[in-house]
Amino acid sequence: MGVTLALVEKPKGEKGAAAQPRDDAGASEGEWSTRHSVLRSAQRAAALVNVLSADGPDAPGVASVTAVLREYGEQGPLDVTAQDVADMRTVSDRLRDVFAAPGVGAAAARLNKLLAEGCGPVRLTAHGGGTPWHIHLDGDDSAPWAEWFLASSCMALAVLLWDRQRAPGGLCASPRCDSVYITGGSGTARRYCSPRCATRERVASHRRAKEGRDTAG
Repeated sequence: MGVTLALVEKPKGEKGAAAQPRDDAGASEGEWSTRHSVLRSAQRAAALVNVLSADGPDAPGVASVTAVLREYGEQGPLDVTAQDVADMRTVSDRLRDVFAAPGVGAAAARLNKLLAEGCGPVRLTAHGGGTPWHIHLDGDDSAPWAEWFLASSCMALAVLLWDRQRAPGGLCASPRCDSVYITGGSGTARRYCSPRCATRERVASHRRAKEGRDTAG
């Protein structure tokens, strides 16, 4: 049976307060489930790892992290600070190890370690009635951003591994890219973070092969 567990996050801009439900509860829950599905939460984890891993002039700031959170469904005012970003970068390094795992067994072991060391017990919350009931692994509804990032990412990646029985993500195979990505559910294993990287490497491989033939000829 496929996993249909939805992962929904607290309204981070309103710590300790519930988001206001819409008049149409059915529409609200449907939108909620779409924004915070397991796959979407895992994709958000990968996007945050990528933006938080940048160095030099591209080093992440509050604006870049907030932009990713907005893209993946966080609503209302967001209270991310520079210290939150620094703490989230530490979490990002730990999550990158999961994406870098050489296989499903290694990914499971690394996730188990993070779940044991950085996540709280499973609990249910509805944020005071502002959302449908859902599972959290952070300490409480007002947990710091870094704690939320680790807990929500670990849960999403763990559920994907469980459902698909394969590593939930990987590192881009392009030597010119260090981005992480979420793997597909079936078929040929994904190797690149984006079509752009895949195309660039295919073109480079074709050029190398052509140069080899020309040299041999």
